[in-house]
Amino acid sequence: MTETRTTHTETHTEATAYDVVVIGAGPVGENVADRTRAAGLSTAVVESELVGGECSYWACMPSKALLRPVLAQADARRLPGLSASVQGPLDTAAVLARRDSFTSGWKDDGQVQWLEGTGADLYRGQGRLSGPRTVTVTGPDGGRRVLTARHAVAVCTGSRARLPDLPGLDEVRPWTSREATGARSAPDRLVVVGGGVVATEMACAWQALGSRVTVLVRGERLLGRMEPFAGELVAEALTEAGADIRTATSVKSVTRENGTVVVLTDTGDRIEADEILFATGRAPRTDDLGLETIGLEPGSWLEVDDTLRVTGHDWLYAVGDVNHRALLTHQGKYQARIAGAAIVTRAAGEPVRNEDWGAHTATADHVAVPQVVFTDPEAASVGLTLAEAEQAGHRVRAVDVDLSSVAGASLYGDDYRGRARMVVDLEDEIVRGVTLVGPGVGELIHAATVVVAGRVPVGRLWHAVPSYPTISEVWLRLLEAYRDA
Repeated sequence: MTETRTTHTETHTEATAYDVVVIGAGPVGENVADRTRAAGLSTAVVESELVGGECSYWACMPSKALLRPVLAQADARRLPGLSASVQGPLDTAAVLARRDSFTSGWKDDGQVQWLEGTGADLYRGQGRLSGPRTVTVTGPDGGRRVLTARHAVAVCTGSRARLPDLPGLDEVRPWTSREATGARSAPDRLVVVGGGVVATEMACAWQALGSRVTVLVRGERLLGRMEPFAGELVAEALTEAGADIRTATSVKSVTRENGTVVVLTDTGDRIEADEILFATGRAPRTDDLGLETIGLEPGSWLEVDDTLRVTGHDWLYAVGDVNHRALLTHQGKYQARIAGAAIVTRAAGEPVRNEDWGAHTATADHVAVPQVVFTDPEAASVGLTLAEAEQAGHRVRAVDVDLSSVAGASLYGDDYRGRARMVVDLEDEIVRGVTLVGPGVGELIHAATVVVAGRVPVGRLWHAVPSYPTISEVWLRLLEAYRDA
């Protein structure tokens, strides 16, 4: 194994050659490097922040660590014999301390050790393309190293929070997803701008941790990319928990006056808060990547084919958020496995399998992207919504089931509220999409993912017998609803 380079202070003019250079050491870059190293290709990994990336320190892990006690308490409150003992507030300090443990105190020693174990060389600093197959790394002290790639450069730099163009916003010091997952205490009053996953999850978390939350949604509902009932059920629960949700509302201006955030909306409302979170989308981290040196636009999403190779550049790959196909950690890791295999195969001079569902084709990005929103209730989906299926030209039928009618849901907790939808292609007799909303449904979505990705015929699903009494029996209820429609 070659020596791992954690920091370089000296300036070098000569280039160091590798088979593969990976820019970005988040979960996506780590997985690309793992695949190429396992195949024997020398690999350099460049990281400007923490090895482990956004997911490990500012997104998936800290946010779910915040939310898990919230959901556990909500579940316990639905159970007689237990509910009386969990009516008090959460111990916010203990929740935040557990969150800190999952981020390793925002130190990446463990992740570095894992990366070292793959045999990849780690370069600390800002990596920029400086021509075809060439990456210049500027270290923390300004020293530079030039790396060249014999076979491939993989851009795995991810995305960052996108803030709206509001005058004086910098002076307000707004929260983005990073501040929302890393806050050291619960603000008394929190305004959340947005209606997507980050907005709903953080509203759920901080409301339960003691903040009075106001959610401002530009559209007509929460979770606008899911089935309409998903946002409706989540909004209902958030409102019951004490959050103030205002739809069809945009921020007109925001200022900070003597420490207090003052928000004026286009509906004429004035809202005061201690902090404001903007969860208004993502932008690619490509503005300082040297794209102009190879004829690409800085700050743009990178267009790729299904092997994750950038259009017009047979040596350049863009994997994960940066290609805008599916901005989810698990989907980025899937792409990394596909891209890694494609890089290895092409390096060996062998033909890639680029047919649908082939070893080198990220077909699932188009067909079977699963997602779980860890609110109370949870919302989980995979594949197409009814509207998306119809817009795509499929002849489909949607069947819905009230999840509370399933014995397993009734046992899970009293007053269980939830809903399930299955979108069936009437011509191919396969399932195009599934959406589940209710406590605990996040653990059910992989079964739906297998059904959608595997194109399992509806007739065969009758023989996949769900265990009784589990919430998974919803599959039988959905099939019965389809049969009887």
